[in-house]
Amino acid sequence: MIPQGPGARAAQPARRDFLARAAAGVFGAACGGALGAALGWPGQALAGPARDNAALYLTARQRGGRDEAVVLDAAGQDRRVLPMPARGHSFAIDPAGTRAVVFGRQPGFFALAFDVSGERAPVALPLPEDRHFFGHGAYFDGARLLAATENDFEGGRGVLGIYDATPGGGYRRIAEFDSGGIGPHEVVLMPDGKTLCVANGGILTHPDYGKLELNLDTMRASLAYIDAASGRLLERVELAPELHRLSIRHLALAADGSIWFGCQYMGPAGDRPALVGRHRRGAPMELFPGPTAALREMRNYVGSVAVDVAGKVVATSSPVGGQVMYWDAESGRSLGETRLADGCGVAPADGAGFLISSGLGAMLRTDAAGREQPLMTPSRERAWDNHLRKVTGAT
Repeated sequence: MIPQGPGARAAQPARRDFLARAAAGVFGAACGGALGAALGWPGQALAGPARDNAALYLTARQRGGRDEAVVLDAAGQDRRVLPMPARGHSFAIDPAGTRAVVFGRQPGFFALAFDVSGERAPVALPLPEDRHFFGHGAYFDGARLLAATENDFEGGRGVLGIYDATPGGGYRRIAEFDSGGIGPHEVVLMPDGKTLCVANGGILTHPDYGKLELNLDTMRASLAYIDAASGRLLERVELAPELHRLSIRHLALAADGSIWFGCQYMGPAGDRPALVGRHRRGAPMELFPGPTAALREMRNYVGSVAVDVAGKVVATSSPVGGQVMYWDAESGRSLGETRLADGCGVAPADGAGFLISSGLGAMLRTDAAGREQPLMTPSRERAWDNHLRKVTGAT
């Protein structure tokens, strides 16, 4: 039930309208004009020509009072910079690694599609007035379509907005699938290329109340497997009833096709439920607590999940706990950890290991054996946001 009554709602509609107009109109024009050129978009490299096969990464940051989406190389150097009207969250990246969409931070009222090369000006995705983005999306159907996790906040249900991602399609919103739950956060395309897996966090929110959780007593998280062609719900799995306040948020695919997920716990702060799990189609969910001390230091929050390039090692970050934990994807055994204050963004590095970014401006290359290579030290000039994504087509 959404609260009603005088003073119950925060003053959000004006901000919502501003972000929508900024992304669709004035901001879009700026990206294609002098502002875009000055910031390296479109078409201008910032750090010299990169090798054709160099690994690239996408992330969002705040710098000098500006919100930006950034294309980085493996050394952490800027290759492209895309200004945004507000904070960004994560990205959908096409399999070829040529196109991407950056989504606004929840509740997000903008999403911008762009070429990783910076050759064309960004395109703002349209959004109905009674929807907002949850920060994630996935290309499917040969990258001809895009699914974005969205909130039907008046209806109190989660949906996948379906957008035409064909060249020249303009990212028109052409359909909508039910997400199979409330509060869908991350969505990934399964290895069969035909099934979308959605992490329904279970938390009911409404943008007029910011991020206030409206259903903690009744929330139920789930993983929903959805037929990408029809939107039909194929399978839905939930955690045990006593874990109903464990919100499933982020996903990554291991080499064997299993889904690894990370959670945040909305129950009493003194509880210590496992926050990392795995699911295989047709089987129950598995949860892996890891070492007691490490679980305690996660402080009931996992902010991002990634799998290394071999699909054998899983990394889960806890920015509030200042640590990234590593897991064996086959056995679920804990392999070790890296300490990084406010470390949240994590993505596979070339060969082995991971790149990790921090909200305090640091970036490291690490691995489960404890090796660390600093790429950037903390800085007051920048703050990396929640996610760091490797461009799929990069090697």
